[in-house]
Amino acid sequence: MIKILIADDHAIVRKGLKQILLEEYPSAKIGEVADAESLLAEVTKDDWGIVICDMNMPGRSGLDALTQIKQIAPRLPVLIMSMYPEDQYALRVLKAGASGYLGKDNIHDDIIRAVQTVQLGKKFITPTIAEKLANALGEDVSLQPHESLSDREFDVFKLLASGKAISDIAAQLSLSATTVSTYRSRIMEKMHMRSNAELTRYAIEKKLI
Repeated sequence: MIKILIADDHAIVRKGLKQILLEEYPSAKIGEVADAESLLAEVTKDDWGIVICDMNMPGRSGLDALTQIKQIAPRLPVLIMSMYPEDQYALRVLKAGASGYLGKDNIHDDIIRAVQTVQLGKKFITPTIAEKLANALGEDVSLQPHESLSDREFDVFKLLASGKAISDIAAQLSLSATTVSTYRSRIMEKMHMRSNAELTRYAIEKKLI
């Protein structure tokens, strides 16, 4: 029996995915959680076969949760889903250990194929992601500024660009304000920017928020 855990803060999304999965796998055990903390607790206490996790949830991001899951259960396949374009996020989540990236616009068409693919021990790669991966192998490919950030820096960058205060980010990510300020300084240096407003403008232009 396949055991699939769905993590998304919107009940309607979880319900829709559960319905699609049960049509294909009637005997499957489908679990649901609404945030990253609950997701990590479930992964720790139960033996799940596949995790389908939203990129953006309250508290820790899906990317942060993915990193933690890979420490708890290195072989557990994790599919990351998001409303953001796959050309902006897919490579980052794949490098972080995800087994695939699902854009929410097409998730109803892709979800079963993705589950079948990761059950075979393979990564679910769309043609767009395949092209991005091929381009990344070229020697002359230059990284975009945000692609030079570590996963944690990337999370902080998105929150800063969304207008969050350092104290709020610290509380959300369970970090000290001093640590968040240090991340902010690194982000500004790596991206050659001087203000949060510049980060926000960049993030909007690149469709990162």
